[in-house]
Amino acid sequence: MKVKPIILKLGGSAITHKEKPFTANFFVIENLAREIAEANIPQLIVVHGGGSFGHPLAKQYAINEGLKDASQIVGFSKTHDAMTVLNRLVVQALIQHNIPALGVAPSSFVLTKQDRIEKMDDMVVTRLLAAGFVPILYGDAVLDLDKGFTILSGDQLVAKLAINLSSERIIIGVDVDGVFTADPKRNSSARLVPRIGLKELQRTLSWAEKAEATDVTGGMYGKILELIPAIEHGVRTVVVNATKQDTVRKALRNEKVVGTIIEKE
Repeated sequence: MKVKPIILKLGGSAITHKEKPFTANFFVIENLAREIAEANIPQLIVVHGGGSFGHPLAKQYAINEGLKDASQIVGFSKTHDAMTVLNRLVVQALIQHNIPALGVAPSSFVLTKQDRIEKMDDMVVTRLLAAGFVPILYGDAVLDLDKGFTILSGDQLVAKLAINLSSERIIIGVDVDGVFTADPKRNSSARLVPRIGLKELQRTLSWAEKAEATDVTGGMYGKILELIPAIEHGVRTVVVNATKQDTVRKALRNEKVVGTIIEKE
């Protein structure tokens, strides 16, 4: 029986200090590398966000608005390069724990159209998995068929890979304990939602949008929106706190953990 891959998304808010440009959270990255090694998952894909590496440059050069000015071209290169720096730090930490990690640039095999993935040759990823490697991907500056270029979020990439590769589970590691009824960083009465179905989730997200809480818990609203297609395909998704010790290890092993389970129904 073919082993289905697990996709682990590490949010930029967890692995970088978002308030300090180009500053990695080495303590969290090291802990995560150890936990991934201890979990010993046979088929694993890791996708990480940009945090304080990619986002400042992408915003400075308005990469997500598309190619409008020649000065943006070097900005595209700078944004991609910043992401490769962060990717290298993650890969190096994993290798130090004897994980055969290999960084893969999404810009080398993904094309978007109006910000949505239009073409994706995931054969490299599947071959790496078959050979025993752990592919490490990331949100990236990519070419867009209509706009020239744009920013591909790691969350959109996760959902597409999960569908294409028939992933067993998606684990989303952020800097809060899961999905809350409100932003736990701003509202002390916010309650953790331990389990939620897709219909209820969509109602909750609709409320959040109306409440203009579209960036709560480090962009939780946007993350979940991107993951809905995978959830609709039956891919079980768990949102956990990647900054809390042993949480990701337990989630990878499918053990009981504090977080939010999102299922189709």
